[in-house]
Amino acid sequence: MTDAEWVVVRPLLPVPAWLRGRGGQPEAYCHRAILDAIRYLVDNGIKWRAMPADFPPWDRVYAFFRRWRDHGLVKEFHDRLRAQVRETLGRDTAPTAGVIDSQSVKADAVVATDSRGFDGGKLINGRKRHVVVDTLGLLLGVLVTAADTGDRIAAQELLGQVADVHHRLELVWADGGYTGSLVAHSLTTLALVLAIVKRSDDMRGFVVLPKRWIVERSFAHLMRTRRLVRDFERRTTSAEAMVHWSMTLLMTRRLARPHLGRG
Repeated sequence: MTDAEWVVVRPLLPVPAWLRGRGGQPEAYCHRAILDAIRYLVDNGIKWRAMPADFPPWDRVYAFFRRWRDHGLVKEFHDRLRAQVRETLGRDTAPTAGVIDSQSVKADAVVATDSRGFDGGKLINGRKRHVVVDTLGLLLGVLVTAADTGDRIAAQELLGQVADVHHRLELVWADGGYTGSLVAHSLTTLALVLAIVKRSDDMRGFVVLPKRWIVERSFAHLMRTRRLVRDFERRTTSAEAMVHWSMTLLMTRRLARPHLGRG
């Protein structure tokens, strides 16, 4: 990362336990080098063992990734960056509206059969990423399932997770795949208005639909990071962590170069 990006990132990093007097040993490698290595892996889609010699040893980088994944530190870091981006753009740090959608991707051979499936609609054998983003396209929540998991089934769990964290969230836009009992469940159980944005029958070809384009743009960003073009992770929690790391790339660059605006 550039020096400008590091200035943004450094104060937002979770503080190690040994610096807070909670025991443990100082880490052998600085966080900037470790973060650069993880960013390189996510952006270029390499294997862990193919980490270039310019970075710390791959097993040390993976140990850092695994610790942050298991303790929720990557999500904590991501959420701090999101709050900073929203504040920079003149928004309240707590969003009140969002957009939900899913994306099916092929799974690598290392993905076991118990966490993969066949999406009959997209004709994809792999996994499905269910995400909720705010009106800026920034990630509020992600859930990775087998590709044959229904959108409404996964949305019920994901919306519950998002509502527990983002208490001011009131409105979520969705496509026609989220109709049915989920609308009533969201309102009565989660106090969320699930607004369905449908494509009219007389539309032909590609049409930009209100609000739904926001989450599609977020999916486009995920597909620009090569590690996410296909699901290479043995665990769904690792796949979710990779999505968070991809979004931290976007937000770090946006904070370091504010002239980029909302694009």
